[in-house]
Amino acid sequence: MFDGSRGRGQAEIMVALDESSLDEACRLMDLLEGRARFYKVGLQLFTAAGPAAIEAVQARGARVFLDLKLHDIPNTVASAVRSAQGWGVDMLTIHLGGGPEMAVTAVDAAKGKLAVVGVTVLTSSNQETLRACGVEGPLDRQVVRLAEMGYAAGVRGFVASAWELPALRTKFGAEPLLIIPGVRPVGSFVGDQKRVATPSEVVQGGASHLVIGRPISQAEDPAASYDAIATEIATA
Repeated sequence: MFDGSRGRGQAEIMVALDESSLDEACRLMDLLEGRARFYKVGLQLFTAAGPAAIEAVQARGARVFLDLKLHDIPNTVASAVRSAQGWGVDMLTIHLGGGPEMAVTAVDAAKGKLAVVGVTVLTSSNQETLRACGVEGPLDRQVVRLAEMGYAAGVRGFVASAWELPALRTKFGAEPLLIIPGVRPVGSFVGDQKRVATPSEVVQGGASHLVIGRPISQAEDPAASYDAIATEIATA
């Protein structure tokens, strides 16, 4: 059974394997051998390599955050959750925009053997993005609204930006996992991210996990970059 409390009390780095091939992902994991213990397998790598990407992470003794942001009819999402459960992943994302019935079905299908994590508003989105999609009101309120719906459905982990961390911790306390992408050390290239924060800011805000991709994978020395971020987290 998945133990969501593992590592609680100290924020954990999830290295994003946003690579275009399994060979590239394996090269990065080899460079981080003995360091990273949690990897995110997202749409890019999973589309390229399928379950072999999961197996490659597990072969290195690391855990898998399968970030597919499932958003479909409840029956289809439940079937996908059961498939992920069969692969032995630790966490799996659903998009909370799919609604409460989909979220309940996903949690029920997981049977406590993996953590169903609800994605709220992507870190590449801002107020203008929401308005273009017909969502009015403050962005942080939309994040909390989706999290409230997910929590009522049994979801106990959420993906949001560091900007919404205070509101989420105020609302839910210490219980849920809060998994934060868009983490950028000082001086890093922001890229397509709009709501970003430094590792220290994310930890101080109460994150349980930090998803970090390009600042590590595109660094001249990925291992040194990982070590520097780990040190910043430990001293935050």
